[in-house]
Amino acid sequence: MSSRISTRTVIIVGAVVALLLAGVVSFYASSAPDGLEKVATDQGISEKEKAHDLDGSPLSDYGTKGVDNERLSGGLAGVAGVAVTFALVGGLVLAVRRSKREETSERR
Repeated sequence: MSSRISTRTVIIVGAVVALLLAGVVSFYASSAPDGLEKVATDQGISEKEKAHDLDGSPLSDYGTKGVDNERLSGGLAGVAGVAVTFALVGGLVLAVRRSKREETSERR
């Protein structure tokens, strides 16, 4: 009697965990620069960096523009990022499934 976990359950649990990590746990991440930033600083590469076109966007710099609470701002930006990622991946999965169904029905 093995109980099988459905794909839907795995996706829902994964989404909840990702949202919690992005919305809550991300606040406790290290403020120290990551490896790539450290090497860029050590090698003088970061001195040449320029602002990019999306620098003033609503979710730039790991925060949410217009939200003064730093913890809430970062959490909302993380949750928005997870939601967009899930939406894009979900759309891609649906498109691949649909094309496989059409391909299978054409063969019959």
